[in-house]
Amino acid sequence: MLIRSGDLVEVQTGNSRGTRAKVVTVQAERGKIIVEGVNRVYRHMKRSQKNPQGGRLSKELSINASNVLLVCGSCSKATRIGVRITAEGGRVRFCKKCSAELSVLRPPKSIKEQVKKELAGK
Repeated sequence: MLIRSGDLVEVQTGNSRGTRAKVVTVQAERGKIIVEGVNRVYRHMKRSQKNPQGGRLSKELSINASNVLLVCGSCSKATRIGVRITAEGGRVRFCKKCSAELSVLRPPKSIKEQVKKELAGK
C-alpha cells in the first residue's frame, strides 16, 4: 500500500465524498485506513464507575484504502500515485498527474550500506 500515515487524502466515495483530511493510521494487511473526521460513528456508553456520566462517544472507523486518493503537495490535486526507481537504486512515490516526487520509500542501496557499516562499527 502506497498511502502512509500523515498523508493528505481526498475521499472519493460515501457520505464524506470530497473531504480532504489526514490519514491517522494505516492497516496494510487489511487494506484499510483511518482518516480524521471520516466515517464517524457514535458508541453509546452506559453509566459505570469508570464513566459516571455515560453518553455518546464519537470515534472514527476504518475505510477501504481504494476509496481515497492522495493529494499531491505540488499540484494540489487528488491523484493516483506510482513508484519510480531512481538512478541510485532507491524507490520514490510520485504523482501521476504532474510527475512530482512525493516521498522516498526506500533509500538508495549505497546509503543503506553506509548506515549498516556505521551501526556495525558502534
